[in-house]
Amino acid sequence: MSRVKKKGTKIKTSLGSKIFDVFNVCFMLVFAFVMVYPFWNQLVISFNEGSDTVKGGLAFLPRAFTVENYSYIFTRTNIWKGAIISVLRAVVGTTLTIMCTGLLGYITTIQHFVGKRFVRLVFIITMYFGGGLIPTFLLYSNLGLLDTFTVYWLPALFSAYFMMLMASFIQGLPDSLAESARLDGANELTIYFRVILPLCTPVMAATAIMTAVGHWNSWFDVMIYNSGGNWDTLQVYLRKILMESEQASKLLSEQKQFEAMRNLTTSSVRAATTMVVTIPIVCIYPFFQKYFVGGITIGAVKG
Repeated sequence: MSRVKKKGTKIKTSLGSKIFDVFNVCFMLVFAFVMVYPFWNQLVISFNEGSDTVKGGLAFLPRAFTVENYSYIFTRTNIWKGAIISVLRAVVGTTLTIMCTGLLGYITTIQHFVGKRFVRLVFIITMYFGGGLIPTFLLYSNLGLLDTFTVYWLPALFSAYFMMLMASFIQGLPDSLAESARLDGANELTIYFRVILPLCTPVMAATAIMTAVGHWNSWFDVMIYNSGGNWDTLQVYLRKILMESEQASKLLSEQKQFEAMRNLTTSSVRAATTMVVTIPIVCIYPFFQKYFVGGITIGAVKG
């Protein structure tokens, strides 16, 4: 048992507490290593010559350092166009989703709105039942959304999950804030944008990072709804580059192709592609981390 000395002296910890602390630190270090090492390994492979990578045995540092994998990716003509479209999709889609879904969440918390339960029920149903891929494609086609930038953000304006998350957070705010604004003559839109929205920074930041990651990593909907290729995102171009590298690896018998690909392999190009897609999100995430956990968990337990 731990023993406490008089006031002004340090607290002695028991041997069991010290053992637990050491075990806890060791466990967390091992856990952190297990989580980080796959990413680090891909980074090492991306900076290593492909012909050397196939030998295996890469651990923590490149044996044959090179930037040819990244040069092969960034010298493609359409890669920057895809990057701009991906950034626009993430920014526009995230901003509109936050604003519209947040407003929807606020509407479902208004006490005098008689249809709030019905609205919430309708959106919850969409979480369990969907129309399917073909009906969705036909709907987008009839609405003229195919091969347009609008198809990226318009269907994602409202999210049932984020709506419930924001509504739970808003319900935790004092009702007197909105009531006092109504007494001053403010309408519901004014209350939302000037009173509620500034107080929802934690849940908005958490929702924003999840929405942005979804838009940034999305590629399947681009393949389906953008068959013309006019609005291909970065992920689609990187997928094409990866497929080309796989095909080139099968054609090494041709001298010209061999000269172009002698230091590149599918695994090295794939590692470089992974870094190009992941690093932007990794750089942005730390700025939202302090809001992420709080935004997800706050309002989950009601007193």
